[in-house]
Amino acid sequence: MFDIFKHLPFSAAQDPSTLESRLNRLECHFTWDLDSNRSRLITKRDMLEDFGIEEGNLWLGHIYNLQGFIWYQLGDKEEARRFLTRATGTFRQLKNMDEGPWLVVNFGNLAWLHHLLGEDEQSQDYLSKVDALLREHPSPSQDQLHPEICAEKAWTLMKFDKDKQQAADYFQKAVEMQPDMVHWRTSRVIVRVSLHEYDTDLDQEIWKEMREARELDPDQTHLAALELLIRAKRGDQVNDEAHKLEEKILLNPVSRNSGINVLLKVYRQLGDLDQAIDLAERVLKDHPDNRHLKVCAAHCYKWRILSFRDSCPNPSRSMMERAISLHEQAIALYPDGRSLEKKLDLANICAKISGDPPRAYQIYQELLSLDLESADKQLVYNRYASYLHFNRREPNKSIDYHMKTADIPVESSIRQSSIRQLKRICERGNNWRCGEIQRFLETLQEDQPE
Repeated sequence: MFDIFKHLPFSAAQDPSTLESRLNRLECHFTWDLDSNRSRLITKRDMLEDFGIEEGNLWLGHIYNLQGFIWYQLGDKEEARRFLTRATGTFRQLKNMDEGPWLVVNFGNLAWLHHLLGEDEQSQDYLSKVDALLREHPSPSQDQLHPEICAEKAWTLMKFDKDKQQAADYFQKAVEMQPDMVHWRTSRVIVRVSLHEYDTDLDQEIWKEMREARELDPDQTHLAALELLIRAKRGDQVNDEAHKLEEKILLNPVSRNSGINVLLKVYRQLGDLDQAIDLAERVLKDHPDNRHLKVCAAHCYKWRILSFRDSCPNPSRSMMERAISLHEQAIALYPDGRSLEKKLDLANICAKISGDPPRAYQIYQELLSLDLESADKQLVYNRYASYLHFNRREPNKSIDYHMKTADIPVESSIRQSSIRQLKRICERGNNWRCGEIQRFLETLQEDQPE
């Protein structure tokens, strides 16, 4: 988040009567310290565009609200204004009321936007509206934000991957004050489960909450798919339940929030990659222009082609060509944010095709020449290191790129992956660069903040 106070004299910044200090006290997207990394913002923008905007989506106002903030951060002021205005109308339509506490965050965003556009009179107007809403709709708990604000803040943090535990806590506060809001309870369970994404031995309390949420919200197919995925990871045979859920998902509009992407992961976990491809292709046939479904189908082909399962025969040439075509379409449909990962996946697939490794190398060379942000650079270096080791049989150069990845001071799972690989090389002790690698790792350790 930008710092408005660095441009103000100290005395003015401390004066509670100034417009800026009032704005800074608001609870809205502009004060929640959301990640301003451009690549991350573009990815989140694309994600939100893939959400279903069908009538009855109870999060639709929140979606438009967050889109407005993201568009401003990306430099498009008119799109920001359009989405924030659309959010206002959507909240009023969903609640069937002109005013209410659900507009506090939206009005706060509009107060900020008008101020940043130099329209301070309109900004003051929205500040007055926020004050009036908070007076007319005080929080049921004096020491907590209003539950509507808690819920929107929780939902935003969840979608930004900012702090999922904090998101779960805000959902909990909202539910405690307003327990009749079923979709808040469902979202709280989803975010709690996501905190244990790779843990098959979930706490019994979470299982209980998940079952209760399923009973209260039986049409929530995303949560149903998430439960099946966790059970499949712990070894449960959920094939029949997966097929039943598949039928239920296909009865409704298929979008990012329908659970179709999670169900495909269920089939992957069950080892039924051909079933995943079949489902993705059937859904895509009914919705040929849906870019999210094209990405889902591309993922399924990637899983199948790069799978090391004994049960998977070598992919046919036609399967490889379909995988390449879907990845090329996905890259064209996501020209900014998510195209980087799709290009890396395409390179991996091309590297598997006999007689076509030059294209994989060419893709990597193009990506290495780009002026990428640090986190994206880490991803490219890490994937290229693996490609050099496994496909080009250049272990020495692979080490160089794992070191380049680790040397970028951005903490991430990608960085840790390269560090683990370098440590394994040292542990094996049969590489002539072990001493150099060990000294490099020690330097990294010394550079860590205390």
